[in-house]
Amino acid sequence: MLNTDALGSVLNERLNLIVTWLLTSGVRSTLLIVATFVILRVIRLLTARFAQVLQRLTPQSVESRKRIQTLSSTVRAVANTVFLLIMTMLILGEIGINIGPLIAAAGIGGLAIGFGAQNLVRDVITGFFIILEDQVRVGDTVKVGDKSGQVERLGLRLLVLRDSDGSLHMIPNGTIQAITNMTKGFSYAVLGVTVPADQDANAVTAVLKEVGAEMEHDSGFAVDILGSPEVIEVSDLSDGRTKLTVRLKTAPGQQGRVSYELRRRIKRALNARGLQGVEM
Repeated sequence: MLNTDALGSVLNERLNLIVTWLLTSGVRSTLLIVATFVILRVIRLLTARFAQVLQRLTPQSVESRKRIQTLSSTVRAVANTVFLLIMTMLILGEIGINIGPLIAAAGIGGLAIGFGAQNLVRDVITGFFIILEDQVRVGDTVKVGDKSGQVERLGLRLLVLRDSDGSLHMIPNGTIQAITNMTKGFSYAVLGVTVPADQDANAVTAVLKEVGAEMEHDSGFAVDILGSPEVIEVSDLSDGRTKLTVRLKTAPGQQGRVSYELRRRIKRALNARGLQGVEM
């Protein structure tokens, strides 16, 4: 009988503890779990809203959509990870697990990972801002250090360039000090024209402007030409010759095509007017 009373007392004590836990920590744990799902949903909605705002502020193109998707998914992943870690610690504390050692271990582990993966973290942060600031896009022709080529892939960790000879350069974003984008917004077709001493430099200048104006109204090139030709520099060389530098604003990446045609037409126009000895 005594054993039965003792057992009943233990069961009642255990039951009271369970009820007390359910009414206190149990309720708080449930609320934390519900709050976790709600806040994860809010994070998803906010990042979707963030993507919509970026889409309104940037030109509509396939590459801009890719850039926005990369940014929004990265922001969502980071926010979800940080929030889940915090909520997991809080829930573990509510169910009676001492989270002090876990926090200490996480701190030590995080420090070790930080030392081991600092280059990776630097690559990701740099890549994030390259994409956020729209410094380059897939298809742009860029120069990074002593490497140049067309951007074939742009990610959070690597910038991949395809060189003119087909070589593929994979550059970690964290190592990038400066990027020269040669096809951002517009380009220039630039030609140097050397006029001999016995020729009239003004006559050659008139031919250059005339040919440029002709190309502006050519249906095959008008879409790629964004401005009238400019003679941006006139230099007198030591042997009496004059060097003219002519520049024509073009659509991004079209400077090579326009430059070739401009050179061909200038030579033809100079020959037609009897202006011999002009070098390009």
